[in-house]
Amino acid sequence: MEPPISRSRLEINFIRLLEETQQMANGNKPKDWTFEKWMEDRSLMILYGSQTGTAQEVAERIGREAYCHFFNPLVSAMDDIPIEEFSKATLAVFVAATTGQGDNPDNMTKFFKILWANRKNRQLLVNLKFGVLGLGDSSYQKFNFAGKRLNNLLALLGGQSLVKIGLGDDQHDLGPDFEVDSWLQSLWTKLLELYPLPDGIKPISSYALPPPKYKVCYVGDENDNLNIDKPTMSDETVEPSALNPFYAHVTMNKRVTAENHFQEVRLVEFDVSSVQYNYKPGDVLMVQPQNLEEHVDEFISVLSLDPEKKFYLERSETNLTLPPAWLLPYPCTIRDCVRNYFDIQSVPKRYFFELLSFFTTDEDEKEKFIEFSSPKGQQDLYDYCHRPKRSIMEVLADFPHTKKNIPFEYLFDLIPPIRPRPYSIASSRLAIPDRVQLLVAVVEYRTVLKRPRLGLCTNWLSRQKENSYVPIWFKSGALTFPVASSPDLPPVIMIGPGTGCAPFRAYIQERVASGQHENVVMVFGCRNRDKDFFFKEEWEALVAEKKLILHCAFSRDQDDKVYVQHVMRQHADSFWDLIGNKKAMVFFAGNAKRVPIDIYEALTFICEKGLGCSTQDVEEYMKKDLEKRYQTETWA
Repeated sequence: MEPPISRSRLEINFIRLLEETQQMANGNKPKDWTFEKWMEDRSLMILYGSQTGTAQEVAERIGREAYCHFFNPLVSAMDDIPIEEFSKATLAVFVAATTGQGDNPDNMTKFFKILWANRKNRQLLVNLKFGVLGLGDSSYQKFNFAGKRLNNLLALLGGQSLVKIGLGDDQHDLGPDFEVDSWLQSLWTKLLELYPLPDGIKPISSYALPPPKYKVCYVGDENDNLNIDKPTMSDETVEPSALNPFYAHVTMNKRVTAENHFQEVRLVEFDVSSVQYNYKPGDVLMVQPQNLEEHVDEFISVLSLDPEKKFYLERSETNLTLPPAWLLPYPCTIRDCVRNYFDIQSVPKRYFFELLSFFTTDEDEKEKFIEFSSPKGQQDLYDYCHRPKRSIMEVLADFPHTKKNIPFEYLFDLIPPIRPRPYSIASSRLAIPDRVQLLVAVVEYRTVLKRPRLGLCTNWLSRQKENSYVPIWFKSGALTFPVASSPDLPPVIMIGPGTGCAPFRAYIQERVASGQHENVVMVFGCRNRDKDFFFKEEWEALVAEKKLILHCAFSRDQDDKVYVQHVMRQHADSFWDLIGNKKAMVFFAGNAKRVPIDIYEALTFICEKGLGCSTQDVEEYMKKDLEKRYQTETWA
């Protein structure tokens, strides 16, 4: 069997192939031809906008495939590329995820704004050939909106589209890869038509081991350069961010559901008295979690790692940005790396198995890995990994001839980093100064596997004791409430089943603290009045003081299930008075599956009854009037 080809040997491999062709033998190669010049002409920008890391992973995959097709790739977040550099590009591929309600990811926001500001210059990108691959979720109303909007803007600025926009869908049984695979096949076919390879040269086989993302340097090795170009921590005085989080200590962590309730929900509070960021209702708190200690110990044992061995990272040929020093210290023990950085509880994706195929010593395991990484094997991969939510740690334990042979540096390619988790802030800074509260549902469920599936961040947060420290930072959320101190505040109707009530509790507190509590309506839903009625005493006290109008749906307290949409229909007349006559703003926060559709149908019913007109006229009213006042925040 031919040994894996390292792409660090790409040039040598290409020249060897070229010399074997008749083109070289017949002297058909141009006199001024050089590999460097040829690759410069095949420069390919691969830019991503990624919120949770999926778009970045796809962009890195395109970068790897670019090497195989003899293109010279540059992989980067959109916001990290200066617009002056981008405007000179002749070939670019974009991977754009959609977040929130059709919003751009954080790391493409600046890039898009700059292009939009130049929209009148229809010749700005006249030399650019581009392709756009969108990643989204069809359960959302604005499916792949960020990718579609970017695709249209690039064309408006004079860019020439190489292939039709790809629209990856998380809701597909095989995930976004179902669309990604076919889109990439079309892309490479088109690119090789425009930039053909010399006669006799074919794309490199997929059996080619790429260099690792990072070079691992062990402390004490003869090549140890620990004191050279060592990253430094960010300035402590700057606003908290992903590069410089604030370490907030926990001041409260209590269960707010009954002990005999099936789900544990906790109210977690942090001291933010020294944070200058003036967060508002609707904002979210980003939390950077860690792996549970028992999982760290198990992973180290499965891979037979030396937990106390120290190392640091340097850039390799991939030239990717190094992880921030606060997350992966310099130097770092392997135990700290597993605890703080590797998302060992995540479900592995296709490339994980493609890479594993290089490290196994068993032919049966190798065959299985190749099958899982092929387009034809995606149903088997779904059944093995995604349906039961089998984790990376569990997969490695399943393959004894592989787990002990993985070079440590390749773990950074195999295992994604732990991503921060966003939580809607459940408190008002005006009402509760110097504290921020979160309403956290602890995720634990079962699949066909024996071990329960545990949500990484929620279970880690649930174990935090008072005075323990948690890295956090703030971010604008999907909901924008009217400022509580403004004159002529409109009525607000807030619909929040379960933990979806969190941002609305913050806004209710804000309105009450500002003395602006007229026409504030909360529609809350849960299973039982006595088990999971969050903020019951607080809200009922406000109702008694006539500072809140509260409608509740307790779905399991009677034989017939009653949900928030049923309560809305029952009070259609009073809701229409607020929506139709007083121009109320309407907000919904909750699960992204069926509930948003049910809420929209209930709103349609209310408007139809209030308007007393045809269905067509109601639809026109919803689109041209109410939808401008309707905001949602949903999650899968």
